[in-house]
Amino acid sequence: MAEGRVDAGQVFDDFEERFGAKYPKAVACLSKDRDALLAFYDFPAEHWSHIRTTNVTPSSFATIRHRTRQAKGCVTRITMLTMICKMGLCAEDSWRKLRGFRHLAKVIEGVKLKDGIEVTEDDKAAA
Repeated sequence: MAEGRVDAGQVFDDFEERFGAKYPKAVACLSKDRDALLAFYDFPAEHWSHIRTTNVTPSSFATIRHRTRQAKGCVTRITMLTMICKMGLCAEDSWRKLRGFRHLAKVIEGVKLKDGIEVTEDDKAAA
C-alpha cells in the first residue's frame, strides 16, 4: 500500500473494535451493511465528490418547477413542454462537469479499484 493511503476496510475494522463494546447494536447495524458502505471506494477517487452529492435532481429542476407553477394555466401542453425543455437546456450550462470522466470507461468495464485507485496485477502480487 502506498505511503499516506488508508485502507477503508482496516479503518472499518478499527471502528468495530473501538466502539463494538460501547455501542453493540449500532456497530452490528453498520457491520451487516459493510459491503454497501464501502462500495463508495470501488469508484475512482475523482468521482467521490459527485457520488457524495445528494441534491442532484432537486437542484437541477428547481428553476423548472418554479417557472411551471407561475405559468400554470397560461399555456398549452405543447408550449409548456417546450418551455421546460428549453429551461433544462439552459440550466445544463451551470451544471458541474464530471471530474475524472476518463475513468468512466474503466468503471463500465468493471476494472477493480481499491480506495479509488486502480488495482493492477503488480499490486495484487505485492499484497
